[in-house]
Amino acid sequence: MDIPDNWRKSSYSDGGDGNDCVEIATSHTHVAVRDSKVPTESLLSIPTGVFTAFIDALKATHSTVTDFARFRG
Repeated sequence: MDIPDNWRKSSYSDGGDGNDCVEIATSHTHVAVRDSKVPTESLLSIPTGVFTAFIDALKATHSTVTDFARFRG
């Protein structure tokens, strides 16, 4: 996968400068994930279907913003 240039992070990112989070970027076949604190170090590339299934499973288990916040710590 080529390194994407459309990185974005959640609007629920940590307050202040918002750098304590993960960022995602998409291509036609993959979703890339990286740590926003060290964006040049590591990149996780996940096939789109697998990433979608993962997010759907999270939504089913943690269905509210409060649940996500609790899960996040």
